[in-house]
Amino acid sequence: MAETTRRSSGAATTASASSSSSTTLSPITQIAQDHIFSILLLLPIDSIISFSMTCSRFRSLALSESLWEAVCRRDWGTAAVDALKSSAEATNFQQQLSWMRLYKQVRQLDSVSCHRLSDPDVGMVLPKARASHSLNFVSDCLVLFGGGCEGAQLTELHPDMLESKPSIPQRGRHIDDTWVAYIGNGFRRTLRWEKIASGIPTGRFGHTCVVVGNHLVLFGGINDDGIRHNDTWIGQVVLHRTPGFAVSWRLLELSSAPPPPRGAHAGCCIGNNSMLIHGGIGPYGHRLGDTWVLDLSENLRFGTWREVVMTNPSPPPRSGHTLTCIAGNRTVLFGGRGLSYNVLNDLWLFEFSGKCSNWVQIVYDSQTIPGGISLPRVGHSATLILGGRVLIYGGEDSERRRKDDFWLVDVGAITPVSPVMNVWKRLNAKGYKPESRSFHGACTDQSGRFLFVLGGMVDGDVRPAEPGGLRFDAELFLAELVIYNCDTEEE
Repeated sequence: MAETTRRSSGAATTASASSSSSTTLSPITQIAQDHIFSILLLLPIDSIISFSMTCSRFRSLALSESLWEAVCRRDWGTAAVDALKSSAEATNFQQQLSWMRLYKQVRQLDSVSCHRLSDPDVGMVLPKARASHSLNFVSDCLVLFGGGCEGAQLTELHPDMLESKPSIPQRGRHIDDTWVAYIGNGFRRTLRWEKIASGIPTGRFGHTCVVVGNHLVLFGGINDDGIRHNDTWIGQVVLHRTPGFAVSWRLLELSSAPPPPRGAHAGCCIGNNSMLIHGGIGPYGHRLGDTWVLDLSENLRFGTWREVVMTNPSPPPRSGHTLTCIAGNRTVLFGGRGLSYNVLNDLWLFEFSGKCSNWVQIVYDSQTIPGGISLPRVGHSATLILGGRVLIYGGEDSERRRKDDFWLVDVGAITPVSPVMNVWKRLNAKGYKPESRSFHGACTDQSGRFLFVLGGMVDGDVRPAEPGGLRFDAELFLAELVIYNCDTEEE
């Protein structure tokens, strides 16, 4: 009996010691839930999922809607999440919105659904057909400026080839108008365009126009006489009760010399209050390979241009390429036409800092590109979308064959190891099928879920190599990321 009592007492002591040891080895269970929440937001997605499998208490926290909304804000930005919530509320979709499921679907994105925006009411004035214009989303509006229109010669149809064949007249029809269409939350099948002004800025095509805060920053471009500009303009959308919208343009006061005049260059915003440009075609028809940064004052009244001098390899001279800001001070460059008129498919990453800024070429595995697919292109668009990836659409190859394909560039897959795998992914296009095009305008809404595409050059009735084989287009269509069921229907 005494032996039995000693054994029971020993077992109880052992169990107690084991429990005490377990508690000692798991101090995380003593951490307050809000502290664990903060720690989880510092982890990559796979680590959050692994953490949810440790025990039921952690699982409920790691899979909570509040945590995953915070993760979406961390990875996509507050503005995109707020825009998604507003859009869901406007379409009565809020109750079905699961942030964890949405995050997963964005990561697995494989399709876009195209919609032709409805024909306007009879008698409504619309922007004329054009190419090499700018299209931006700012202050809940689409803002369209400039471009070239019907009547331009072959070289004007391809602003990145202005130095070719001097026997072809260098005169076309530039456009100097500004148009605004209110979008708000989500997308509307019928847009009402308002023509705001003409003449300011002066007419041009092949310019760049980027969004910095609630303002537009426009630089450069080419006019009818082939003259390249190097002026910098600030634009702002203003809503009046009557007659409606207005866009105010003003020349930016500069405290330094601007970059050399150019057109068919690439530009994007970078950092909080800066603009980045690269390349283009200069005054004598030479392709450029320089990089410049415009630093803006806090109130955008003054600016300072400075050239970024590189000690490391940088993208060779080109035109008709794209720059896309992917996060803070990081920018991706893709494609364009090189010095020997060859169309390019190289990919570069620019990391911007006050002391040291560098270009790094991203060497990717071309075996992941499906056979028969031509990736090199010029006159395409490259836009940052929901999920922090770049969506490339359209453009043309060295044979001037225009494209209608959509590609994702997964910037999250970029590492210092070469070659980088799984950077490119071709998306399926559903619904309405727009014509193949190049030198169009494209931008996304605040959420990054809707891509608006306007105008560009499309195939004419004869061979593309002939002047009559191209025509300007005025169509506006939308490509929606297929990420969850919503109240829109495919056409």
